[in-house]
Amino acid sequence: IVLLFMLIYYRLPGFLADLALILYGLLNLAVYMVGWPILLLISILMMVSYIWDRRDAWPLLLGGILLVVTVALAAAGLTGVTLTLPAITGFILSTGMAVDANILVFERMKEELRAGRSLNSAIEAGFSRAWTSIRDSNISTLITCAILFYFGSTFGAGAVRGFAITLALGVIINMFTAITVTRTFMRLVFNWLGEKLESDSFLMGI
Repeated sequence: IVLLFMLIYYRLPGFLADLALILYGLLNLAVYMVGWPILLLISILMMVSYIWDRRDAWPLLLGGILLVVTVALAAAGLTGVTLTLPAITGFILSTGMAVDANILVFERMKEELRAGRSLNSAIEAGFSRAWTSIRDSNISTLITCAILFYFGSTFGAGAVRGFAITLALGVIINMFTAITVTRTFMRLVFNWLGEKLESDSFLMGI
């Protein structure tokens, strides 16, 4: 339902966000199946895409994503995945935060397009303006997860600890998919279809 809403309301950007959300779910499962090596790979990709100019780094980024997903799917046949109720709750909540991050970006982008800015400028401005809100909300959530984990450890509430860990992992992966992956997808498609999209506001959800 969420994927359908994004596709209908935001159209082409929503479709690209749907791809990023699917990847988000795969990476979450990969963390449960493979563990910390997946988080290490995600961290490396985030640092590379941040330090290196993202316009030139997209082949490495997409290649790294493909490697992560391949390793995760290969490990699926060897490792079982056990999700408790608190873990499922944390996963659902972090998925909602991932959708919210994409909505923030797209709404900022639509504001820039309505103001008459070019497509590339609107994309960059949309991500730049939304990043502060996404960063602050994710950091506050991670702080809350740390508090829940601490009190869960103190009072022996394993369910609370499980929820905190799952939510924190989801937030970290969300920052990767909502900013780096979605942005890369959009740059690739919009550089390919730039002239058509400049003249067709319907595909941009306006």
